[in-house]
Formats: sequence, C-alpha cells, structure tokens
Amino acid sequence: MNEHNLEILQKNIKYQFKNIELLKNALTHTSYAYEHNIKSNEKLEFLGDSILEFISSDYIYKNYPKLKEGEMTKVRATVVCESSLYKIAKKHNFGDFLYTGKSERVSKGNQKPAILADSVEAIIAGIYIDGGLEPAKKFIIENLKDEIEIATKHVGIKDYKTVLQEKLQENGNIKIEYKIIKETGPDHDKTFEAEVLVEGKEIATGIGKNKKHAEMEAARKALKQIQSK
Repeated sequence: MNEHNLEILQKNIKYQFKNIELLKNALTHTSYAYEHNIKSNEKLEFLGDSILEFISSDYIYKNYPKLKEGEMTKVRATVVCESSLYKIAKKHNFGDFLYTGKSERVSKGNQKPAILADSVEAIIAGIYIDGGLEPAKKFIIENLKDEIEIATKHVGIKDYKTVLQEKLQENGNIKIEYKIIKETGPDHDKTFEAEVLVEGKEIATGIGKNKKHAEMEAARKALKQIQSK
C-alpha cells in the first residue's frame, strides 16, 4: 500500500491524517500484523467502538427529544451494528485499502462484513487520536445520520405484533405465524417480504430491510385490515 492510495482514502473519508501511521494501523488486520510482527488494529477497534456508542447516543439524545430511553436504546442498537458499519466501509471502499494476510487475501477477507465493520471502528479511533473528538464526531454523524433517521421512524414498530396478538386472542387462543416468503437484493442490502398467517390463512404481507421489520410491517397491515372491518 503506497502513500498515494492512502491519499485517496483520506479524500473519501474527508479527513487528512497528521500522523499517517495511525491510519495504517487502523487498516492493519490481525492476519497481516501476525505475518509482519506489527501492531494490528484491534486496540483501535476497542476505542472506536466506545466513541461510536457515545457520539451516536449524544446525537440521538439531542436530536430526538421525544424518544423514550428504551426507544433511544433500540435506535442506537439498530445503527451501531455490523451491517451499518459494513455499509460505511463499502461506501468509502475500505476493502481496497486494508492490509490483510495471505490467508485472508485468498478468501477475500478484505470484503468480509465483520472485517470491514471493524475497520470502520478502528478508523474512528484513529481520527479521534489524530485530530480529537470533533472530526471523529463529524465522520460518524455524516455517515450514520440517515440510518438514525430511518431507525427513529421504525422505533414504534415493535408494538404491532404484540397488539395484533392481543387483538386476535381476545376470545381465546388463536394460532399466529410469521413466515419470510421472499428475499431480494445483495447480502449487504437485502429486502425481505413476510406474511402473517392466522390459523394457517394468510392475512397480510409486509416488506422490510430485515426479517423483523418485514414481520412487523405484515402485522401492521393485518391490524389495519381488522380495524377497518
């Protein structure tokens, strides 16, 4: 990896490192570190994870005052996760810049979601050590604010399955099932379609970005049907 390539990455993330060794360390997977007897990015990942939790919590607290504590926790859990970090890494082509060992190169480790997600946390820590909290915050918010906005819109979605169950079982036990009937899109950006069956009969279907959301959307539509009768 030459310095020119790292210039490209720094333009991608909109941050210029004063100490380029920090960026190199953030991009060094354990497999490469072991082969070359150097430090891996694991300690930076540890620090980056904490910074990410703090900044996202602070942002949610300040920008969504109507959310309850439990709802804020759910929003944060939705956005501070491997799939969200993987999307950030793919957006900025982190895989092109990772230092990985021979075994990982053979198995395309530089494209594995877990390795890419970890590299995002390491780079967050690298930015923090190199430039302080503000640039780290800027990077996190710029890359996660849209995900946070989406998550806040779905935070109340948790109630639909419970409400549907209570509604249908008012007069006794009724069998309610949820099934995923369709999956579309690439692994990092799938869309799921679920159906809700009551006593074996399909009542409604719903679409979501994960299985849980698809089931909740199906439950929401089923409730709407019941309430309109």
